[in-house]
Amino acid sequence: MFAAGTGPSQGALIKSLSFVKKVKMGKRMEKALKEKAAASSTSQDAADDESKTPEPYSCTGMFEQDFTELCRRSGLQQGEIPPVVIRPKRPPTPPPPDPKAQTQVSAEDGEEEQKEPEEPKPTTYTTKDKFQYFKPTVQVEMENEDKPATVTEIYIRGWKVDDTMMGVLKQCLPTIEKLHTLYFWNTGLTEKTIAELASFLPQCSNLKNLTLDGNPVLEENFALLIGDDSLLANVSFRNNHITDKGAEMIGKALSTAKSCNKNLISLNLSYNKITDIGATHIANGLRMNRVVLSLSLASNQISDTGAKKLGEVLSRFPLTHEETVERRKLIREKGSPDRKSPSPPSRGRAESKDRPGSKGSGTVLDKTDKKRDKSSKKKDGKKSDKDKDDSPTKSKAMQDAKKEKEEDKTVKGGAKKDDKWKKAEMQGTKTAKGKKTVGGKDKKGALLPESETPDVVEAINPLMDSVENIDGQLWIPGNRALINLNLSRNQISEGGFKALLLGVQYQMTLNSLQPNPALKGLMRISLNKNAISPSNDAVSKLQELMTTRDPFYKPPSQSPDGDSQSHGGQ
Repeated sequence: MFAAGTGPSQGALIKSLSFVKKVKMGKRMEKALKEKAAASSTSQDAADDESKTPEPYSCTGMFEQDFTELCRRSGLQQGEIPPVVIRPKRPPTPPPPDPKAQTQVSAEDGEEEQKEPEEPKPTTYTTKDKFQYFKPTVQVEMENEDKPATVTEIYIRGWKVDDTMMGVLKQCLPTIEKLHTLYFWNTGLTEKTIAELASFLPQCSNLKNLTLDGNPVLEENFALLIGDDSLLANVSFRNNHITDKGAEMIGKALSTAKSCNKNLISLNLSYNKITDIGATHIANGLRMNRVVLSLSLASNQISDTGAKKLGEVLSRFPLTHEETVERRKLIREKGSPDRKSPSPPSRGRAESKDRPGSKGSGTVLDKTDKKRDKSSKKKDGKKSDKDKDDSPTKSKAMQDAKKEKEEDKTVKGGAKKDDKWKKAEMQGTKTAKGKKTVGGKDKKGALLPESETPDVVEAINPLMDSVENIDGQLWIPGNRALINLNLSRNQISEGGFKALLLGVQYQMTLNSLQPNPALKGLMRISLNKNAISPSNDAVSKLQELMTTRDPFYKPPSQSPDGDSQSHGGQ
């Protein structure tokens, strides 16, 4: 009976269990379908967001904010973005202790037992947490640390600046108005990143100082940074493994017969691999450049051949064919500075143009010839004032008036005031003749406002300088704008020293012939640790000459006993 009674109840239980299972399965299926639909809608929204182009970021000029946001938009995670920190500085020297306070402290210590003095905190360096020093950072200096838009200097040291990071800098650096110094040390730059850097540096209007030290590049395209459109004044390419290949490009960037870098004042090429060939290219770059004041070629592989080329550029040199052709073009455009008095015309030209037909000769000009003469006179009237002065019928007063007008339009040597060979970085205010203006006055004596006071020194095109014809070649004076030359730790021997000595002597001779020369010539030269004995005669003579040319040199004064006592030195 028990077995028979339990049969129907088990069947009902099984049915109910199967029904419950079906209900649960239905709920699970419904839930899975809902989740699938939600996931599909979410993925669709994400795809729509990805298809939309993000709005471009507009830089504000605040470097830290712009740099962080542009790094985030470039795909860098929060921990991968280098922080922008204030460049650490040496702590200031503590003030001297107050003697009164020391007296009071000593009186109190006399009553109690004297304790051991605590070690003072360091004042010559700052400390950081462990490994914090090696983390990539962007160090900045600011005019006012409370104002983030006053960044003046940016330093990046010891970590790789790749294409992404250079793209970030390309967007934010041109918007920093006060930025004047940019420093890259051991940052793994490549040909592409250097080209990218050169493309946007001219947009940084106040950037004057650039340092790229410890960045060897196989292509050696550093010359892109000092091209014709460069505004940089001080550039350092130390320890970049620059060879003669890179030196050739740098020499051409300094100057050619047709172009010249107008802003670069200081160039440091020390600790590279430049040989005599590269030094020759650099010397060729100094032929037509009258802007560079300081050049360092220390710790290279330069010997006597390279030193002789540099000595030649400092003294005088013959013009090449290309330079001679360019000189003739300039003379044709501006008038020759050498022809102060017009040369007598040739007989054929005088008879055909300037001199009218003689009455006694019986020559008669018809109407067409007269018209032709009138048209030729009109054409001649459009030429320069010098060509007009060729007529012998001009009075002396008219010639003097024209000379005054000509002086207003041209500077010494025939170069115009808007000539591309212009120095904008020299201190002092000088006129075209090299005389200083007094109190910011113009030629008529009227006072000029500060914005209009001339603050530049005009530098004529070297091709328009006075020339000397020697054996059919045109020789011009060498570069006297360079005042500092560093050739230490090279392989220069006696021959190179003699060539440099001749160059300095030639410059001193030219200076003695001019009362107030605008270009003084070389004032300081460093030749330590070369392949020559310090007791050599050429070394001693060069040192003796350069001692008196040093700007900080003071001549020895006579003591009451008649013995000279030196109050200054090199």
